[in-house]
Amino acid sequence: MTTRVRRAAAYAAVSTLALAAPVLGWATAAAFGALAVGALAVTDGPLFEWFARPADRQEGRLHGLAAFSFAATGIALLSAFAGLPTHVLVASVVVVGYGNLAQQIAWEFDAEAILRTGAFVGGGLLAGVAGQVVALVADGTPVSPALPKIVFLAASGALLAGLLRSVLFARDDPLVMLSVAFLLWLFADLTVVVTVEAVAVAIAVTALFGYISWRLDTASIPGMMTGALLAMLTIVLGGYGWFAVLISFFGIGSLSTKFRYEEKAERGVAEDNEGARGSGNVLGNAAVALVAVLAYAARGRLPIPGEIFLFAFAGSIATAMSDTLSSEIGGVFDKPRLITTLERVEPGTDGGVTWQGEVAGIAGAAVVAGIAALLFDPVGTTGAIVIVLAGAGGMTADSLLGATLEGDRLGNQSVNFLATLTGALVGAGLAVVALP
Repeated sequence: MTTRVRRAAAYAAVSTLALAAPVLGWATAAAFGALAVGALAVTDGPLFEWFARPADRQEGRLHGLAAFSFAATGIALLSAFAGLPTHVLVASVVVVGYGNLAQQIAWEFDAEAILRTGAFVGGGLLAGVAGQVVALVADGTPVSPALPKIVFLAASGALLAGLLRSVLFARDDPLVMLSVAFLLWLFADLTVVVTVEAVAVAIAVTALFGYISWRLDTASIPGMMTGALLAMLTIVLGGYGWFAVLISFFGIGSLSTKFRYEEKAERGVAEDNEGARGSGNVLGNAAVALVAVLAYAARGRLPIPGEIFLFAFAGSIATAMSDTLSSEIGGVFDKPRLITTLERVEPGTDGGVTWQGEVAGIAGAAVVAGIAALLFDPVGTTGAIVIVLAGAGGMTADSLLGATLEGDRLGNQSVNFLATLTGALVGAGLAVVALP
């Protein structure tokens, strides 16, 4: 057993302490807290050798173990005094502990980065399911009716943890653990019906979707993980129709990035990393859509009809599609004009547009609108027109922001977010006005 695997196994063993939460209650926080304080007192010996990370060896203290245990302490306190469910506490801690162990074991076999990330997610998923089952049994809660939601929470937590670990360091485990805890707390509180079929399909589809996007170099590993998490949440919390709208953007948008890529690279208007999109790019285009899905899942608690969130979702995706196609297609044509003054500018200038790009953008919004009209009864012809207008409006907002604020005040991802937010608001607003 190598040092890395042995260390990961030791941390996994510590995370197993969370299984005692149903019995110990608030004392679980005290146990993790005592472990954290005790870790700071260890400076050498067998325990130090088991748990020490490279940075700990330089500093002579088990700061990594202390931080890991303090994060678990905080989550245990939320469980004891703030209403965080016990099974969420257990899942949040063991997903990180055993996900790390599975990843380190995969590393021993010289697995590719994608396989190491997959091992983390797989190990975290299995540990999250097992931990929640143990917690519910200890609480006397029937497991069978809750099993679909248990698997959904474990899969969501494992995907988020895998995503964060792909962009952070091992010493950031406390941040990963706390992020997973808050996400799962939110999902556990949603009164959404989760079925075995939906969860099984979501896991299979997201695994396939993530692998294909990585293999085709349309997304980096963080970008792939972000897209996989968004896909799973969209399928489970929205439905297959919502996922079809989302995947239309990822599929067509990714292909458009590869369209005449070498030519765009020579002109200086191509995406970096050979078109592979990172997590920031994915979130910039899809964060608003994710919020719309979450709002739709919580519609029973909000004084807004669920259909409004559907149009906000479709409007944001139509904007993302329009903006991507207008940039990727329009980027191969000469003589762009600045949208604010109509003066000719160099290709790649923020806020520069071509008529070919505008046509491509509107066509992209029409594709999203057509899919939505086909799959959702509330949309229809009028709703499809609303979605096209939302996409065109968001695309225009993106160009205006690019011409006025991008660069000195806003980055590209912020502009994408604001543009998709505009598309969502236009879609929802027009739906309220134009639809019965």
